[in-house]
Amino acid sequence: QLVESGGGSVQAGGSLRLSCAASGYTYSTPCIAWFRQVPGTEREGVAVISNGGVRTYDANAVKGRFNISQDNAKDTVYLRMNSLKPEDTAMFDCAAADCRYGLNTATTEFGYWGQGTQVTVSS
Repeated sequence: QLVESGGGSVQAGGSLRLSCAASGYTYSTPCIAWFRQVPGTEREGVAVISNGGVRTYDANAVKGRFNISQDNAKDTVYLRMNSLKPEDTAMFDCAAADCRYGLNTATTEFGYWGQGTQVTVSS
């Protein structure tokens, strides 16, 4: 089970921190990723982090502005989003997978998903 929180409305230039509390699954090489989707467009992988803390950012538009991190003691993954832009407006979802073959949101099958949290950035 994955439960997201932390979404909301913010003005451009502001910051938000999304949380993804994970439980109830077992993978040999677990990882958690953040995705985002705007209605009418394809879902986009944003960032992914392994259980060991290795991270990649698959969305070029967020590099340098977003940071994925985790607190293993709390089984929670965070997405800190800074310098938000109106084009960051989307539904954000976290998902879990077995990343034994690498960290890549495009080629990894994510088996567990949260319910999503909306992020709205106004200009």
